[in-house]
Amino acid sequence: MPERIPMTPAGYQKVLAELKHFKEVLRPQNIVALEEARAHGDISENAEYDAAKDRQGHIEGRIIELESKVSLAEVIDITEIKPSDQVIFGTTIELEDNDTGDELTYRIVGLDEIDVKKGLISYSSPIGRALLGKRKGQEVQVETPKGTRSLTITAVHYR
Repeated sequence: MPERIPMTPAGYQKVLAELKHFKEVLRPQNIVALEEARAHGDISENAEYDAAKDRQGHIEGRIIELESKVSLAEVIDITEIKPSDQVIFGTTIELEDNDTGDELTYRIVGLDEIDVKKGLISYSSPIGRALLGKRKGQEVQVETPKGTRSLTITAVHYR
C-alpha cells in the first residue's frame, strides 16, 4: 500500500489548484500549440512540434504526479487537534539557538508547502525530523550542512 502524504489544508488546496491549472490551462494551451505546429506541414523536421510534444510529456507527467498526491493526501488540520506541548505535523515551534541565542520560528508542513524564508519547513527536513515528537523545554541536536546545531524548544503552537 502506498504511503500517505501528510499535508496541511492549505497545502492540499495548493496541490488541487496546481492540478486544475495544468488540466484546464496548460494542457489546452499545449493542444492548440500542437495543432498549430502540425498545420505548418511536415512534422518530421518541425521544431515547434517537437517542443510542443516535449511540453505535452511534461504536462501529462505533472498531472499524473499531482493526481497521485491528491489520492494519497492525508490532510491534517492542526486546529482540530487538542493542543499540547508536543511537536507534531502542522505545529508552529519557537526555538532558541543555544550557540547564538537567536530566536527561530518554524512550522512543520508537507513537501509541497516548503518556504524556508517564511519559516515553513518539511517534516522530512533535518530540523523537522529532529523536532517531531519532542516537547517544549527539550533541547534538540540537529545535523545540518553547517554542522550540529543545538536548539531549545521554547513554545509549541497549534494554530
